[in-house]
Amino acid sequence: MGILRKSSTSGDVPKGHCDLYVGESQKKRFFVLVSYLNQPSFQDLLAQAEEEFWDHPMGGLIIHYKEDVFNDLTGRLRRL
Repeated sequence: MGILRKSSTSGDVPKGHCDLYVGESQKKRFFVLVSYLNQPSFQDLLAQAEEEFWDHPMGGLIIHYKEDVFNDLTGRLRRL
């Protein structure tokens, strides 16, 4: 289905997803389909943020990136 899901609470990550925390100051938690990780545009996003992302203590990946840029990218991936 390719839908990006967002959650503000901690809990289990749905099967087939990974959790990411996105934002420059205040982080929002997203569940992203694992298949997105293979997309060149998503890999580009990770490469651009490479020096600034790390594992979150709750088990997610943090990307210090503007949320609107992230939403634009995942919106394009959903349309593939």
